[in-house]
Amino acid sequence: MTTLTHPPRTASPPVRPRKAAGDGKWRRRIPLLPALVFTVVVTQLPFVATLVISTFEWNILKPGNRHFVGLANFKFVFTDERLRTAVLNTVVLTASVVLISVLLGLGLAMLLDRRFVGRGLARTLLIAPFLVMPVAAALLWKHAIYNPDYGLLNGTLNAVYRLFGADNGPTVGWISSYPMPAVVVSLVWQWTPFMMLILLAGLQAQPGDVLEAARVDGASAMATFRHITLPHLRQYIELGVLLGTIYVVQTFDAVYTITQGGPGSQTTNLPYEIYLTMFRKYEYGQAAAAGVVVVLGSIVIATFALRTIASLFREEVSR
Repeated sequence: MTTLTHPPRTASPPVRPRKAAGDGKWRRRIPLLPALVFTVVVTQLPFVATLVISTFEWNILKPGNRHFVGLANFKFVFTDERLRTAVLNTVVLTASVVLISVLLGLGLAMLLDRRFVGRGLARTLLIAPFLVMPVAAALLWKHAIYNPDYGLLNGTLNAVYRLFGADNGPTVGWISSYPMPAVVVSLVWQWTPFMMLILLAGLQAQPGDVLEAARVDGASAMATFRHITLPHLRQYIELGVLLGTIYVVQTFDAVYTITQGGPGSQTTNLPYEIYLTMFRKYEYGQAAAAGVVVVLGSIVIATFALRTIASLFREEVSR
């Protein structure tokens, strides 16, 4: 009679508790906590304070007369005639600068995308206006170019008149006669290099095999640009327009330095109107409400810009 024998049992290893999946993520994020706290303190707390101030009627010339008015300041922002004029001027200024800068930037980017002697020097010189401080650029245009007595524009105009036998040419007050174009031109000069860099990066990211195939098939340069290059640049153009809009809508330096909003509030945009409300009328509540409206509008535009940037990164990763 046989007996069944069982193999000796071995001790099973102790079961270790599994770590939560999020533990590793939080351990990696903890070093970023000081930066997050600093960002919240520097950006969000002042914004919350601005929101609180926007609900008060507060004029520094009337001490002790501060009281809560709810959304009355926001109603004033959307109904005041000066602010409506400032909104219209902001739209005209921003749209003009961004569109002209994109078109000029596209043309310059296409030129710099070609190989020629001195391309590096030309690229450096074309980028230089974007590196100039905004106040310095505004002063340059106001005094060195627009000045009716010794500015470059009137000097060139007088020189042309003398070539044709005239004693002197007309003296044009460019800032007083054409205030909005004067501000637009100075901002276009400064922002065109920014658009050029974005679009040049898009041109250099084009797939070379597609362009070569179009060239082999006999496509003309215009057809290649219209059907291949322009669709490829669509997202880069959108990115340039969105980022340019975010920055140009906040323009204060050029308006304050060149025209100071005049003549007759023709160039008063929202940032300059908020400055006047805050430091000339001393209406802190109304200025805070207008600032909140501008910030919320900028956030909406920035959201679209971030989505465009994210889609560009996804395309680069998928290649």
